[in-house]
Amino acid sequence: MSIFEKFLYGSYETLLVKEIKDHPVPSHVAIIMDGNRRFAEKHGLMRYYGHVKGADTTENVLDWSFDLGIKQLTVYAFSTENFERTDDEKKKLFDLIGFKFDKICSDERTHSRRMRVRVLGQINLLPPDLKAAAKRAEETTKNYNGVYLNVALAYGGRQELVDATRKMAAKIRNAKLSLKDINEDVISRNLYPSSGSLPYVDLIVRTGGDERISNFLPWQTNGNECAAYFCAPFWPEFRRIDFLRAIRTYQTREHERQKNTVLRVVKLLSYYGKVEVEDVISMSREYLDVPKGEVVKIINELARHNVVMHSMIKW
Repeated sequence: MSIFEKFLYGSYETLLVKEIKDHPVPSHVAIIMDGNRRFAEKHGLMRYYGHVKGADTTENVLDWSFDLGIKQLTVYAFSTENFERTDDEKKKLFDLIGFKFDKICSDERTHSRRMRVRVLGQINLLPPDLKAAAKRAEETTKNYNGVYLNVALAYGGRQELVDATRKMAAKIRNAKLSLKDINEDVISRNLYPSSGSLPYVDLIVRTGGDERISNFLPWQTNGNECAAYFCAPFWPEFRRIDFLRAIRTYQTREHERQKNTVLRVVKLLSYYGKVEVEDVISMSREYLDVPKGEVVKIINELARHNVVMHSMIKW
């Protein structure tokens, strides 16, 4: 990369950061970290090298997320389908993940950020050393609530729903839960991890070029109709600028949703006569978790581009 290209890259990144910080960021980002093995193959290296470089990228994303104020980050580290890989590759990968868990325990950033680690999946399928390392990370950080790192290990979305169903059935059998009390909140509380359910996902990111969710957090993503960002770089190549673009995709989608909500409120009120701007603001905020000033901006934006709507509203 030439000096001029580096300058352009840096300038664009700075512009993206400024644009992003002017708007709310997603509370919960989930990432399918795809492409470690293909990255290694592209460079003529052993697959393990791709996993090592990918683990470094994960650390970078943790830093970027914290800097932007993202509360929850969930990473897809190892799926149930990954058990089909060779024993040698699995052992090296499990050793690497265990090493990273131990590093989290001793890293001063973990404690200064008050980062809580939670592991979700069929933990009983993991080798003893990795289970122990995961347990140490969870225990070390169990009293923190600043930010959350959720690590999906031996995870499958359909199996999560099956396990939740079994857990609720056992509670019904033991008279700890009534069938009539089962609702979305109860189901959420019985999903992974055992230390407390994950909130709905606001943005899901997948690297490596594939545009699919791969059985990842089906309840938490579909229930929230979250934004999705698919990009070509393999996970070890994922840059801060790619992450910023993903956040901007969420913000653009969220802004369009807010505009559509305000527009529906205006149309609804118009059926009853003159539309008072304060009524639009009040009703919109019942559905949108945004400050009053943000709703006013949206109303003005819509009115500038819609003469009919402008004439409807009593300012």
